[in-house]
Amino acid sequence: MNANLYSIESILIGKAYRSRSIVGIIEDAEPRPNVWYKDADAYLVRVRPTNGGLDEYRTLAVARVS
Repeated sequence: MNANLYSIESILIGKAYRSRSIVGIIEDAEPRPNVWYKDADAYLVRVRPTNGGLDEYRTLAVARVS
């Protein structure tokens, strides 16, 4: 059986992002090793707002599943 191998960055890019302050699409993602969350990895994402305007950056926590 073959399995496809994906990076977290490739899975995040193109996905919808919604918060209280911005709604948009994730355009870029990169690990943030200097930011710590318990049992999670941090990623800096660039979000392009769906209503136009300048891209904004957010930090996401992605849970590690073992």
